[in-house]
Amino acid sequence: MTAATDTDLNVLIVDDEAPARARLRSLLDELPNVRISGEAATGEEAIELALSGSPDVLLLDVRMPGMDGIEAARHLAQLNKPPAVIFTTAYDEYAINAFDAHAIGYLLKPIRKEKLEAALTRAAQLSRPQIQKLTAARPAEPRTHVAARHRESLKLIPLEEVIYFLADQKYTTVRHSRGEDLIEDSLRTLEDELGSSFVRIHRNALREHQISGSNRT
Repeated sequence: MTAATDTDLNVLIVDDEAPARARLRSLLDELPNVRISGEAATGEEAIELALSGSPDVLLLDVRMPGMDGIEAARHLAQLNKPPAVIFTTAYDEYAINAFDAHAIGYLLKPIRKEKLEAALTRAAQLSRPQIQKLTAARPAEPRTHVAARHRESLKLIPLEEVIYFLADQKYTTVRHSRGEDLIEDSLRTLEDELGSSFVRIHRNALREHQISGSNRT
């Protein structure tokens, strides 16, 4: 691969399988004007690297343990300058979920060089507002985290740590085991998506289902 330039497309590879990451790295090395900004094996790690490295594009595996690719894409869409997302997966049934998340591309493994190049070319032509609009859709499956935006960063809060959500004017306060934060999700959205785990105890509040023996306050 030639030396990086200011016009190169910075790409972050995200896949929980090392051979899949190696395959993408090999393909990207053959493409002009592309620079690999890093690799991640989980959705959480992808968000951390995206925040620190500001990649232009994520090649994002859909099926990963813990936070999957669709949820990671949704959290990143909250940023002022979100990266473009191209989903990669070996499972056809995830195609609908990927398009529900409005990714700019969807590549089925084993990924072909020409398909990858075409998807990256499209990504390079999109403006930041277009990317944000494409990636901001609601995911098809319940999330495992909520995200609080702090300027250009995101704080991920695992749902298992959440005690309650409280509507607070245009924001929602989330109280969790490490403190509290403001998130942009409405209480209605949270109730619709997380209704099996949280119950409405007031018109302005959702609380976790009580677990026998739990001593969280």
